[in-house]
Amino acid sequence: MTRPRSAHPALIALGAVGAVGAAAAVWGIGIERYLFTVREVSASALPPGSAPLRILHVSDAHMAPWQHRKQDWLASLAQLNPDLVVNTGDNLGHRDGLEGIRRAFDPFTGIPGVFVHGSNDVNEPAPRNPLRYFMGPSQRHTAPKRLDTEAMDRYFTDELGWTDLNNTAARLHAGGRDIDLVGVDDAHRDWDRLDVLPSALRQLGPRAEGTAVLGVTHAPYQRVLNSFVDLGADAVLGGHTHGGQVCLPGYGALVANCDIPLKQAKGLSTWSHGGRAVPLNVSAGCGHSIYAPVRFACRPEATLLTLTARD
Repeated sequence: MTRPRSAHPALIALGAVGAVGAAAAVWGIGIERYLFTVREVSASALPPGSAPLRILHVSDAHMAPWQHRKQDWLASLAQLNPDLVVNTGDNLGHRDGLEGIRRAFDPFTGIPGVFVHGSNDVNEPAPRNPLRYFMGPSQRHTAPKRLDTEAMDRYFTDELGWTDLNNTAARLHAGGRDIDLVGVDDAHRDWDRLDVLPSALRQLGPRAEGTAVLGVTHAPYQRVLNSFVDLGADAVLGGHTHGGQVCLPGYGALVANCDIPLKQAKGLSTWSHGGRAVPLNVSAGCGHSIYAPVRFACRPEATLLTLTARD
């Protein structure tokens, strides 16, 4: 009587790897990218004696009109009653994305807010090889199709009452106090104009004692973060990285698509430059390109960031 041959160990291992890969794909594509979460964090950043400031930081929606679950979740965040909304760009993910953006942000009408652009607020997304991200920040080599950026900006400014911070500064009244904010257009596409920011801040006029300064950028490149610190920012907010989007459990982001250290590609950390250290919040964002519909070990998020007074 002959015994049945057992499977070759290499085939068993190959099958196990394939099963794990298939399970990871099912999780990342079919489940985790819909597990929207609010990350609540706090940092001491405001001038002494300041009352807490609650900031809702949203980023990288990459909205397509059919993404109703994401739209409903974003709309529900208005119930958090933030003092200020900071939107760090890449809102559009489709030529008709503004339809979904309206549905997502209409409940925020009247809540003070600011926004900056990411490249996907200007250019329509296109398919690309994800392995190229391991070779450094992505580059665009073909002429992109343009999105209706002006219509999106009009919606944010005229209907929601938000302030456009692209390569400029503004003074807002939020949470019962004045706040100075400085922002740049997408540094990933070299659209940032750091040279105009000192003048833009001076044009706001004298700053009352105790006025906080916030820096806002889509892509958190080191040159931008350092410039914000030099300009006196008390805290900085950015997006763009997607937190790595596909991360290694227990390790974190494998790529950041900019020159920020990987350990700071998501979440609240401290950025140090020129003898100063300020809180830096990098949002992992709540979306993804329609050509890369996956999240793994990196849930889609918004941040409720509470800034408190320094000792």
